[in-house]
Amino acid sequence: MNFLKKILLHKFTLLIVLIAVSYGGYKAWEIYTKPPLEAKYKFHTLELGDITQSVAANGTLNPLVLVTVGTQVSGKVIKLYVDFNDRVTEGQILAELDPALLDAQAAQSAASVKSAEASLELAVANEKRSRELFSKEYISKQELDASVQALKSARAALDLARAQSQKDRTNQGYTIVRSPVSGVVVDRQIDVGQTVAASLQAPVLFKIAQDLREMQIDSNFAEADIGRIKVGQNVNFAVDAFPNNAFTGVVKQVRLNATTVSNVVTYDVVVTLKNPDEILAPGMTAYVNVILAERKNVLVVPNAALRYKPTEMAPKGASDAQKTKKEKKEPNTGILYVFENGEPKAIRVTTGISDNRFTEIVSNELKAGDKIILEESKAFAKATMAGGPMGRPF
Repeated sequence: MNFLKKILLHKFTLLIVLIAVSYGGYKAWEIYTKPPLEAKYKFHTLELGDITQSVAANGTLNPLVLVTVGTQVSGKVIKLYVDFNDRVTEGQILAELDPALLDAQAAQSAASVKSAEASLELAVANEKRSRELFSKEYISKQELDASVQALKSARAALDLARAQSQKDRTNQGYTIVRSPVSGVVVDRQIDVGQTVAASLQAPVLFKIAQDLREMQIDSNFAEADIGRIKVGQNVNFAVDAFPNNAFTGVVKQVRLNATTVSNVVTYDVVVTLKNPDEILAPGMTAYVNVILAERKNVLVVPNAALRYKPTEMAPKGASDAQKTKKEKKEPNTGILYVFENGEPKAIRVTTGISDNRFTEIVSNELKAGDKIILEESKAFAKATMAGGPMGRPF
């Protein structure tokens, strides 16, 4: 009996020892495998950097001066001297129209002038003879007045004939189409054999860009951005034709004439630029960024860090919600979190400009090299919920 009691006591003692060892092993495993609280967060080390605040829009490249060349007379095109992309000088002949009809009109006008001159000579002689006869009382005063009036009419008819002749000679000159400026032909809208008709307005024959070494961008900015755009601000832009090139310009004009399309109000902002190599062409789409402000070698923080708020610090009551609402209303401020004494600590900072990815920190609460909380680790949360190396096995 005593022997049996000893065996049972020995087994009970062994069981107690096994339980104690197992519990101790579990606690040791829990201590050594449980991740530190810091693993819950992703951190960002603050650095000094450059930041640029800008507003963006699309625009179209255009020549500074685009001259439309037309004709004031109708006729058939018989000669073309220039084509697309040709360089021309002021006064250079671009095209010729058939002058046959206008030559005939000019000849007819010249003949009319000679006829009017002959009529005037006759009227002068008749007026002189009438005065002599009237002085001798051979004709009445009425007949003399008629002679004087005929002389005046003859003189007016001569003036009219001469004016018509001058007009027809001028129209003859219009059959030779000349360039009004020096530049590059960017558009040609006629061909040899085509008939152009000048009626209420001159038909367009050519378009000439005066100088493509200087161009402009006509861009449309939303009304929400227009108040921040000023004449003289620097501009960066890109074009699809040269994706690896960066181009610059300057805001020349902010036009006050608004354009409304589908209830969206935009304003035309004119940007001037240099194009010394003439690689940029009229009509290209430009992706414009007007630089509002620039900062060099300043403390910058990701915008995600300014948006972050620890889940355990979210507003839980009306007073907290009102406090958060009040904080959001304060301009040029933000809250960043650092990990201190085992928990996130809020630090209010004064912010500067932003480029939609990073924001400038202008206050002295933080410095380069400090670590701030960027966000909470999703891997930590998943591992904690599922168990495993970062969580509990039971």
